[in-house]
Amino acid sequence: MKRRDFLKTAGVGAVATAAASTLAAPAIAQDVRRWKMVTAWPKNLPGPGVAAQMLADRITALSGGRIEVQLFAAGELVPGNGVFDAVSEGTAELYHAVPAYWGSKSKGILLFGSQPFGLRADEQFGWLAHGGGQELYDEMYGRFGLKPFLCGNSGPQWAGWFRGEINSVDDLKGLRFRTTGLASEMCAKLGMAVQAMGGRDMFQALQSGALDAGEFIGPWSDSALGFYQVAKNYYWPGVGEPSSAEECAVNKAAYEALPEDLQQAVSVACSSLYNPVWTEYTTKHALALEKLVAEQGVQVKKLPDEVIVAMGNAAGEVIGELRENDDELVRRITESFLGYRASVSAYMTYADNGQMNARAMDYKY
Repeated sequence: MKRRDFLKTAGVGAVATAAASTLAAPAIAQDVRRWKMVTAWPKNLPGPGVAAQMLADRITALSGGRIEVQLFAAGELVPGNGVFDAVSEGTAELYHAVPAYWGSKSKGILLFGSQPFGLRADEQFGWLAHGGGQELYDEMYGRFGLKPFLCGNSGPQWAGWFRGEINSVDDLKGLRFRTTGLASEMCAKLGMAVQAMGGRDMFQALQSGALDAGEFIGPWSDSALGFYQVAKNYYWPGVGEPSSAEECAVNKAAYEALPEDLQQAVSVACSSLYNPVWTEYTTKHALALEKLVAEQGVQVKKLPDEVIVAMGNAAGEVIGELRENDDELVRRITESFLGYRASVSAYMTYADNGQMNARAMDYKY
């Protein structure tokens, strides 16, 4: 081919390519969905705030940029306790929070996040993925125009930060205590004056004496909020929340308007973060606890057995009331949870419980 013919042909090709790019660019731009994520957390709070940003970034990445998620921390667009309504009403497309915050909507919602003396993090995911829980989760949230997904878990939470010591069940009576979800109902049955508030408000209330005690998450997140500065007694086990699932709920109309591949991108982004979020909590809780004890003088204490038993009885009353709830869906959710709990608990006697008991025995290792 002559040089001038090659240049002429190449020039035509270049123009055609440029034209194609010019025509394609607007189509691609028009296909981008810019979604707002509102959260119940301060921005980048260790634990849930970090997990929320991870989820926003992962949805954007797995969608190939066709869904651009912008995160708004609590108070930036709506208050943290307003994210459920904001997404339900279409003010934002999705939120990151925990089911334990939405008991005023339906008591049945609370079982999807945590249950006193209930499921561990792996069991909670197992119930939804393999025990029929997701279908019930969808049905409940569908009432509010939402499509829900679990997207993380804090693992076992702690009984909380106490200004004084707990030596008996009587010490709980009248105790001003911060907690959420079904744990709040359990505590109320023991005579505790339960209050719901965010982590920063809990610090201020402990500092001023408006609260006697409170639980938030665990050592990693709790350290960042500085609870050790105002309450040195850190009690375990957190039987009120053996695990606490984090959730992403998407406006149902917005989700159903997505093509199937983008629906999968959202779903996979959520499920793929559950284990990384849970194991990050576990790892960093352990490291943070060491520092709290060694550097901050925190006193780690176990709740007396009589207190744990009393809490268990109170939790049983709470679950019993859910089984008799006027809402048929709440009753179905409760029976599904109890059936899964019974099955997996029987197996764990031989499996994980057996391993943990063996690991705690006295031998050289």
